[in-house]
Amino acid sequence: MNRKPFLNHKTPPAPSLPKARTGIEGFDEITDGGLPKGRTTLLEGGSGSGKTVMALQTLVNAARIDNEPGIFVAFEESSERITLNASKFGWDLVALQKSKLFFLDAQPTSELVQSGTCDLGGMLAAVEAKAREIKAKRVVFDAIDVVLAMLNDTKAERLEVFRLHEWLLTRGFTALITAKTGSFYQCDPYMANRPQLGFMQFMVDCAVNLNHQLVRGVSQRSLRVVKYRGSSYSENESPFLIGDGGLEVAGGRRVGWPKPLEALKPIERVSSGVKRLDAMLGGGYYRGAGILITGFPGTAKSTLAGAFSEAACRRGERTLFMSFDSDANEVVHNMASVNIRLERFVKSGKLRLVSARAVTGSAEVHLMQIKQHAKEHGACCVVIDPVSALAKAGNEETAYSVAERLLDWSKTAGITLVCTSLLREASSSTESTPLQISTIADTWIHLNYQVHAGERNRGLSIIKSRGTSHSNQVRELVLSDRGVTLADAYTAGGEVLMGTLRWEKERAEIAARDEDQATAKKVLANLDNEEVEIEMRIKSAQRELAAKRSEKKALSLVASERLHAFTNGRAHMRELRGVDKT
Repeated sequence: MNRKPFLNHKTPPAPSLPKARTGIEGFDEITDGGLPKGRTTLLEGGSGSGKTVMALQTLVNAARIDNEPGIFVAFEESSERITLNASKFGWDLVALQKSKLFFLDAQPTSELVQSGTCDLGGMLAAVEAKAREIKAKRVVFDAIDVVLAMLNDTKAERLEVFRLHEWLLTRGFTALITAKTGSFYQCDPYMANRPQLGFMQFMVDCAVNLNHQLVRGVSQRSLRVVKYRGSSYSENESPFLIGDGGLEVAGGRRVGWPKPLEALKPIERVSSGVKRLDAMLGGGYYRGAGILITGFPGTAKSTLAGAFSEAACRRGERTLFMSFDSDANEVVHNMASVNIRLERFVKSGKLRLVSARAVTGSAEVHLMQIKQHAKEHGACCVVIDPVSALAKAGNEETAYSVAERLLDWSKTAGITLVCTSLLREASSSTESTPLQISTIADTWIHLNYQVHAGERNRGLSIIKSRGTSHSNQVRELVLSDRGVTLADAYTAGGEVLMGTLRWEKERAEIAARDEDQATAKKVLANLDNEEVEIEMRIKSAQRELAAKRSEKKALSLVASERLHAFTNGRAHMRELRGVDKT
């Protein structure tokens, strides 16, 4: 019997894995929704890497956001110490412990003497009873390695790990198990060769590694999802921070991005604070754009940033100015010298000036602070001066990622972002930046020096401005106590003139124009005189012509009268002689 082949057969899509969100900013994005619901996740890391904070934060967020009670089993620290340590995050653990969060202290005491076999059965029974009581959906076993170390038997350790895993599977808890790894074990030969910890990675459905290290003296934290059964996830290492609200993970996708095409069309312009620069840009910056101002030291990068801040405040827009180079008072004083008055806006609350030093923290810390200050201030314009400070010692590897996420964040929030970037004098390429963010900036303005005839003058050029036409001229940037302006471009022999040479060129052009005007006046005067002379000659000729015509008329009249008299006299003579008429 001939059977027809199955044509266009489509395998039904596999059901998506249920996820339990953690509520941790960034982590739910890189895991495509959170932790596997009803399954076990292993959280590994060295001492001080943030395992306990992350585990506890997932329980707190589950209770507060999703109304899911949870149990925290502490094998290393007491619940009192954990609550005290977490008080700075503002989670209000005391209130949560009344109904939605339960701490079980399971720390072995120093006086404990093992007699016979030891297992986790009793502890698991207590957890199960409490879970029924509060209807817990999630459970955390913090520092499982501490209790496993008491068994002092590799086989027993593995059996207890299996027991715990099976118990969690049958109960359907969304579970987190934390354990130490890395340099912590290198100090203990026994702990360094513990097989059950590596074996646990194969049993669990999700495994996450936390890392905390010093890079040239700068603290850097990162995490990586090692495995995640049945789900897509970001395999790359993602930086994270422990801030005032707990763990924040970087590297997640932007919420609401990509946006619809019509939402990306820029429709509004905002002033740069320099009228002639606005003209060069075709009307100013686009609102919500990322603007990069690069240049060597002293080329007036901060001044342009200050001019933008003043213009934004004049429009009534709340603005954040974060300086990595100067104190807030210095910024106000320096800007006043070029007629940029920021003090009144600081006093009115429109402008927030924040001073920071790049050496006081990692680039990730500064990114978190920028976002926090902008949120608290309600800023719609943000200035970072200079953003290149994020790439200082210890941050070279992470600074580009931070700068990229800074631009992404500003675009998502609709914030107009102006960043200055310092270039090194010794750099062979003036059209590059230390962070290489020039490629993702919407508008790039470059400032440089023009040294000629013993003078150093500032030049401004627009290297690019996406979505709009812009001037390709190099203009001289002039600073004075009257403010900031751009001078007209003067060229001679294919070279742009600035400073004294431009001034001399202007004076020469003015002198030449004056000379041309004087010559033109002289020529006009001569022409006027000639015109008057000609008019006089014409009038004289007209009078002479009139006289000739009168004389001609008189002669003609005399001749006519003589002819008439002659004719009459002749007729009279004929009559006297009696001549017959003919």
